[in-house]
This record gives sequence, C-alpha cells and structure tokens, in this order.
Amino acid sequence: MAFRRRERRTELSKLDATPPWDTRRHQSEPEPTTGPFDLRDAPDDDGSRVDLGALRVPLWPGAEMRLDVNEGQQIVFATVLSPDGQMQVGVFAAPRLENIWDEVRKEIAASLIEQGGTASEEEGAHGPEVVGTIVLPDGKAPVRFIGVQGPRWFLRAMLVGEAAKDQAKAAPFEEAFKNIVVVRGSEPLPVREPVPLTLPKEVVAAAQPDED
Repeated sequence: MAFRRRERRTELSKLDATPPWDTRRHQSEPEPTTGPFDLRDAPDDDGSRVDLGALRVPLWPGAEMRLDVNEGQQIVFATVLSPDGQMQVGVFAAPRLENIWDEVRKEIAASLIEQGGTASEEEGAHGPEVVGTIVLPDGKAPVRFIGVQGPRWFLRAMLVGEAAKDQAKAAPFEEAFKNIVVVRGSEPLPVREPVPLTLPKEVVAAAQPDED
C-alpha cells in the first residue's frame, strides 16, 4: 500500500463550490445506510480499509492512495489510483435528512461546461450521476461523479480516466466506493464544509523518529 501526498489544490478539486443550504434539523431518525456505510451501519466483515479518520477506504492489490490537502493544509480528499484511472473521494457536512445531491449535480455540470468540458446525467447504482469530460492541463479526460448522502454527511466520488467510461475498469473503484465507511463524528460544521481527514496511524508511526 503506497501513499503520496499532494500539497496544492488542483483543477480536479476546484469543482466543489459552497453555496448556502437549508440546515433545518428534523427529529426523525435517518434511514440505515447500505453502502457506502455510516459508522453505525458498518459491516462486520474482514475487509481491509485504510483508516483516514472520517473515512475508511478499501484498497485492492495494485491500487495506491494519494492524500490531497487544501490551502489550510488539512487533508480533504483521498484519491485511489490504479492503471485504469483514479477515484477522488471526499466527505462533506450535510443536513440530517435533506438531500443536496440534486443541487450539487447541477453545480458540477455547470462547472464542467464552463471549463470547456461536457456534462450529462445518467442513472447509476446509487441514483443519478454526472458523466462527461473534464479539461486537464494535458487535455480532456472522461469524468464521472457519484454522490451519496447519509446522516449528516455527503460522500462524493469523482472517477477520471478509463474507469469513468469503461464498466469493467470501473468495477473495482465502484466496489471500493460501496464499501467505504463514513465516520462523521459529532463536530458541528457548516453544510458543504469538507470533513477533514487524517493520516493513517501506521503512516504517522513510520514518520516518527526512533527513540534511543
């Protein structure tokens, strides 16, 4: 398992804007999550997941992970990479029950088109998705956005490369996304605020100097 840390924001991470949203609270309990999972619904399985604090993300043989930071040096995205493409995942604060994916999809599509790419909607395993092309420094690339909302969190995945258009190549990414566990925590955050991630404990331990 390999990690790479990127210190600056890229074009891929600029697509998430932060308009105001309704943050009214409801007393009824949210529906159980079936994958991706809220911590309270996490499966009792033997699946290996990279513990990033707010996210526990599966990796498969041949895949590696890169952690991306914002201007404040907080880790806000994890990107899973393989020869078939990459999948950036991030978790954001959300209203307890009100779904924001409809508005987020419109915003993503508008951003893609404004930057010279393309965007349309397709139905996926988790509901409506945004698919199209994104303009990168080395040209256009296929892109696909998946969004799932749980209790007080919104999980967004962005697939780029062959995995964004080839179902066979997308399969391991989709399986990993489905088995992510979200640990939202109790900290109050503005709606659409990224929930900060943390370095895995084994990475922190490896970076510590040996004591005599």
